[in-house]
Amino acid sequence: MKEKYIAAKERWAAKQAGKMAPPKRSEERLPPGQREVTNFPVLDMGIHPEVTRADWRLTVRGHVENPVTLGWEEFMALEQFRDTSDFHCVTTWSQFDMEWEGVSFFTLAELVRPRDSATHIFFKGYDGYSVNTTLDAVMDDDTVVAHTWAGAPLTVEHGGPARVIIPKLYAWKGAKWVKEIIFLDRDILGFWEVRGYSNTADPWTEDRFAANA
Repeated sequence: MKEKYIAAKERWAAKQAGKMAPPKRSEERLPPGQREVTNFPVLDMGIHPEVTRADWRLTVRGHVENPVTLGWEEFMALEQFRDTSDFHCVTTWSQFDMEWEGVSFFTLAELVRPRDSATHIFFKGYDGYSVNTTLDAVMDDDTVVAHTWAGAPLTVEHGGPARVIIPKLYAWKGAKWVKEIIFLDRDILGFWEVRGYSNTADPWTEDRFAANA
């Protein structure tokens, strides 16, 4: 994990410094079982919480040395990050070249300083949604808590004021309307995971459902 983390951190730093050229897009960039779309469909649990920026808070806690609760101004005062990535939904659609702006997960991790005991992440949203993943999965150069898509603030339908984007996993692993990020020393299943969805969610292996679901 250490070597992977260092490589990802170097890629992230190069992006921040403007020294990393846009990646060459493979002609085989569509994962198996997916179809390309361009209209960014809206999928959620049917709850669209109206959280204003003035009321929005992001708490980052758990197995960290410096737990924080950030208001909007404090969040926006952190180093901002722009990235372009592909977006893969478990319902078999993908949209390419999604332009995000927000705060990199690396920046949040540096702020709270995870303890050595931290191995997993648990996200909570204002809509009651929850989702889990490994710390290894989110400590990557393209993971971002995004507030902007395609140059405009995220709408409520798309998870604004802020949502989590983890491009290398199916999109359900990134919570919309995110309000809490918890560093854990063990795995705790989220909303869809307890209902039979995969715990690892790799689009390239069509890892949609748990083997024993």
